[in-house]
Amino acid sequence: MLHHCQEHYRVKKRHYREHIQSSMASGFIIGLRFSSVSCLPHTHTQPTNQNLSLSNFLIETLTFSEPQAISISDRFPRTKTLEKPHSVVQFLKQLGFSDTHIRSSIRLKPSILFSNVDKTLKPKVQFFQDLGFTGPDLGKFISTHSHVLFYSLERTLIPCVDIIKKTLVNDENSQDLIRVLQRSYWLSAKPALRLKGNIALLENCGILGSQLSMLLKKRPWLFFVSETALRDLVSRVVDMGFSVDSRMLVHAMCTVSGMSAETCRRKIELFRTFGFSEDECMDMFRRAPGLLGTSEGKLKFGMEFFLYDVKLERSALFSWPTCLMYSMGERIIPRYRVLQVMKGKRLLKKEPSLLNVLDLSEEKFLEKFILRFRDDAEELLVAYKGNPLDS
Repeated sequence: MLHHCQEHYRVKKRHYREHIQSSMASGFIIGLRFSSVSCLPHTHTQPTNQNLSLSNFLIETLTFSEPQAISISDRFPRTKTLEKPHSVVQFLKQLGFSDTHIRSSIRLKPSILFSNVDKTLKPKVQFFQDLGFTGPDLGKFISTHSHVLFYSLERTLIPCVDIIKKTLVNDENSQDLIRVLQRSYWLSAKPALRLKGNIALLENCGILGSQLSMLLKKRPWLFFVSETALRDLVSRVVDMGFSVDSRMLVHAMCTVSGMSAETCRRKIELFRTFGFSEDECMDMFRRAPGLLGTSEGKLKFGMEFFLYDVKLERSALFSWPTCLMYSMGERIIPRYRVLQVMKGKRLLKKEPSLLNVLDLSEEKFLEKFILRFRDDAEELLVAYKGNPLDS
């Protein structure tokens, strides 16, 4: 009996163990099948998080391209209503903004779409209108500077404008102010502090009054760069031989600020290929800072013309480098042709210096070298203008 019970127990134990193993194997196969299915590539596109209503609004209302509209709408995934975008676009259109202006404003600062028109936009827009921005000019300004609408009027915009007004000289109709604001670089965190600091630095370098005003009108972005960047520019110009006490310093800064060190080096090398020493190059630049702002092609053409065609001595160019800055097609070559005709006809007792002739105003040149020679005036005008009626 005991043997029979033990055998029965062993059989049941074996069946139970086989049942467990079978169940585990089935579970493994099911899991494997599920895992395999989940690893297969999807046959449909997963929905993105973009706000489809906002992207459709941008495409249909302002003709944004689909990629641009989706890129902008993806920044505002929790948007539940288009009430603010509708009101913002309507407000800008009422101001006379073109669709191009509005698209540009939104691309530059997408959050403008969700601004409060009455509290945020209207006060800033009114401020710029009061300064003289109207119609297309206002649209053009905001479309490239829409971030200014998020600055505080009291803490940023009014102080900045007051500083600029104080710096500009003889700007009764505010046209210079408007041009400076249009060309200013407003993206610094605290533009009013940048303005104050940079103006103080420039004044310490001797750039004051009308010179400071001129620099602000020509290079307004310089007043908004970091103080470190402005100091580096001053150092670069001083290294070229300009003194902080020189009235030519401001002109050198105008030229050098828009030029890389490599471009400057190439132009100096160009002068050296025509026989000028590096010291002569720098001396010419110090007397005519705008010289380095002239294109390499024009400088090369000018030096070839004066040295090889006109046969000027290199010392003459060294003494009068500004002649290389005149227009070749409108001033230098036409006046040279007139002198050649006059020389051939022996109209002058003494041949004048071409450099002196180039320095004359248009009115003075016509009076002295064409109009007083009545019998030859037509031929001289043809040489000068190409057609006597052009005069």
